[in-house]
Amino acid sequence: MFKQNKERLYISDIIKDAAITSPAFYTLSYKLKNNEMLHLAIKAVHNYNFKDYYTPKDFNEIFASLNAGAFVIYKEKYIVANFNKLMYLEPNGWKALPAMQDIFNLDNWLVC
Repeated sequence: MFKQNKERLYISDIIKDAAITSPAFYTLSYKLKNNEMLHLAIKAVHNYNFKDYYTPKDFNEIFASLNAGAFVIYKEKYIVANFNKLMYLEPNGWKALPAMQDIFNLDNWLVC
């Protein structure tokens, strides 16, 4: 088994004058670094502009978005993806999303 190379996607490379500059980069695989759906989610979070997103009516909308390859936003802060489990994006890569009580509140989610 070989290890995938990871690359840094700097926020300044995809957003000029971001409202939120921290974190300054995300460590991603080459494939995800060039994913337009991920760029849309990153731009929404770092510009705090969620005009293309809405609060889902039920969890089926969240999973439909995830299964379609889109990235959803949790608590207007975390970009979430489905890699056989829910993962959120941190500067050093993807981490498992903890199943806390807040995760079951639909008001904490935004889908595209």
